[in-house]
Amino acid sequence: MGSELLRIAEGFSIVAEGLRGLAKAEGGSAKDKSVKEQKQAQPEKTEVQQENPATLEGIRALMAQKTQEGKSKEIKELLQKYGAAKLSAVKPEDYPALMQEAQVL
Repeated sequence: MGSELLRIAEGFSIVAEGLRGLAKAEGGSAKDKSVKEQKQAQPEKTEVQQENPATLEGIRALMAQKTQEGKSKEIKELLQKYGAAKLSAVKPEDYPALMQEAQVL
């Protein structure tokens, strides 16, 4: 039971990191948008992320988006591939490759 709770807590940690990244990327403007406008803006945000170099904030936002799409397991496996339990433990030199693989999910 304890190990299951730890896995659940780790999942929440990944989601929380992603949400923090989204909040930073949006600059707090999400409060003024309706839910419909937010859904329409998401594809544009992905295009912007693809054009920008891989940064911790950009990867965090992308992973939050993928988590919302129900791909938490794939995100966790991807992080483990880079030898990290959470995004902050990934080496900065691995950011570009990680971002590319996360976009494909």
